[in-house]
Amino acid sequence: MAARQVMGENIAQTWQFVASGNAQLGFVALSQVMSGGHINNGSVWIVPDTLYQPIRQEAVLLKKGEPNPAARAFLAFLQSAEVTELIRGYGYHRE
Repeated sequence: MAARQVMGENIAQTWQFVASGNAQLGFVALSQVMSGGHINNGSVWIVPDTLYQPIRQEAVLLKKGEPNPAARAFLAFLQSAEVTELIRGYGYHRE
């Protein structure tokens, strides 16, 4: 079986193998197959939350950036309902 396996260098390359048809299936990020809260194509197995530790991704405003209005506005944008909905549409959720 190992002779028929390929491993992508990263998640993007793995997705490319699957999307091009060069691999019959692959383990890729949910966000690569979802848009607007729906699976774009193909079939999906969503790994149950009980089988992995979530990857926490956070944004912070550094002290050096505090006086910068653009930095504060960008952080506020990331925390907006609009971005929260966009993130959810790709299969992620906020805690």
